[in-house]
Parts: sequence; structure tokens; C-alpha cells
Amino acid sequence: MPKKEGRGKAALISDSEYLKIRKQIITDKYKLLFDLGWYTGERWGALVQLKVEDIYDQHGRAKDILIFPGIIRKHRPDGTVDNVEIPVHENLRDSINNFQPGKSIWLFPSRCGTKPICWKNAYNILKRACEKAGLETKGISTHSTRRSAINKMRRSGIKNETIRKITGHRDNKGLEPYFEVEIDEVKAAIACL
Repeated sequence: MPKKEGRGKAALISDSEYLKIRKQIITDKYKLLFDLGWYTGERWGALVQLKVEDIYDQHGRAKDILIFPGIIRKHRPDGTVDNVEIPVHENLRDSINNFQPGKSIWLFPSRCGTKPICWKNAYNILKRACEKAGLETKGISTHSTRRSAINKMRRSGIKNETIRKITGHRDNKGLEPYFEVEIDEVKAAIACL
């Protein structure tokens, strides 16, 4: 069930919908935020807390591997959390290299620059872009990029262990709720009988 009024699962975003939404995001800063969600599958709560040094090397270029420190990631019920390392996709590399961070230590600073933007501001930017793209009723939220990335990898035949390494899940129990089995997959399964 797509997300409506805070209930249900975040809707999946297709490649064409991703492009429609991205086109409606005005600033390079927020295009980068959207791209980071799309190409890493990380939660936006962690993305908004990234520092410039987490993304750029000492020469101001995109790092080859992004390390999402455990301190900014969602903790498990037992209080533990791991760092996650994700190789940079070429499209994401272009987005990172096209963006020029400001003087703040934060990649996505608030107006005052002394702290990062809050998740709610990021959500509002995504929401407005979805409205402009004509996708406001679909149920897209900041978690849609994470669910979409996980499902794209699963449909491409990537093993669950690899997906878990990317998402930070310890087992399939936490990963499986993200899976969305599409009707074409069900038809293909039935056709095998």
C-alpha cells in the first residue's frame, strides 16, 4: 500500500519518475541530496547530516567510496549501528563534482550554516518537486529512494547479502519489508509452472 498521510510504505520511484522529480528540483544542492538517496539507498536522515569531508577528498573531488558514519545512521533496536561504505556510482560522481559546497562543514547546511538542514526541510523540497512533476498522489517520501534502490538491486539479481552490506541491515528480517514484488514477477513465476 503506497504511503498516504504518514501510513503505508513509501512508493517506489521508476527511473523516468526519478528524472521528472530531479528536473523539478531547482538547486544543485538539493539535486545532489536527491542523487545521494537514489544512488546509495541511504536514509535521508543520514544524508542531511553529511559533512563536506564525507563526500569530497582533500582536492575537492568526489571520493571513490562514501563512508556513512554510524553516528549519523539509524540505530538498531539494540542500540548498535555500523558504518556503511558505498562505492560512488558514475552518475553520482558527476553530481558531486558539479556541486560546489560552501564554507560550512556541512554538505547541506541550514541558513545559518552552523548546523545541517533538518529532515523536514529536505522532505518539503522533495514534496514540492513531486507536486511539480505531477506525482503528488503517488505516495513518494524521502524513504522512496531507499526502497527504490533496494528493489532495483533485488530485481537485478543482486544477492541479499550484498544488498544488506549496502543498506546496513544485519539480516533478511530487516531487509525483506523493503521488497516489493511486482505483478510481472508473479506472472513470470507462474509461467515457470
